Amino acid sequence: MASQSKRLNQVFEAEFDFVWRTVRRLGVKERELDDAVQQVFMVLSRRLDGVELGRERSFLFGTARRVASDYRRRYRSSREDLVDDEPVPRGQSPDDPAVLVDRKRARAMLQEVLDEMPDEMREVFCLYELEGMTTTEVADTMQISTGTVASRLRRARELFQRATRRLSARLQFEGKDR
Repeated sequence: MASQSKRLNQVFEAEFDFVWRTVRRLGVKERELDDAVQQVFMVLSRRLDGVELGRERSFLFGTARRVASDYRRRYRSSREDLVDDEPVPRGQSPDDPAVLVDRKRARAMLQEVLDEMPDEMREVFCLYELEGMTTTEVADTMQISTGTVASRLRRARELFQRATRRLSARLQFEGKDR
């Protein structure tokens, strides 16, 4: 039991930031983020005995994917859309207010683009482009083939480019109206 507790603490310390970023990028709103991350680790604590040593990140990703899906479903059914405050990531101190505003805007735009992507493409895109994993690591984490990763990544990049062009055009248009 003590070794399981130690393992859980080690996994928590090593993977907390990854889980936080994953559920956030998969569409969990800021006001629910802490609860969603806690839910992911609670599932891990209950099922840790069945998680193969060295496969914890893959298990956490699959759990985070399901938790985020549940939260997104709740958002759609409640039709609630509150302003979403972006926290300063753990371990960072606040910067110049103008820099923080720019970062918040950039994260909001990124999230808007990610929200337009189908889940399977968004997941691959986030793991590869934002988490910096290799295609082999993404395949292992998602338990899919590297060919599937490459295909989804190619399509996700195309969607990302189209969405950013659309967003850029919208921002230019809005800037001219002022």
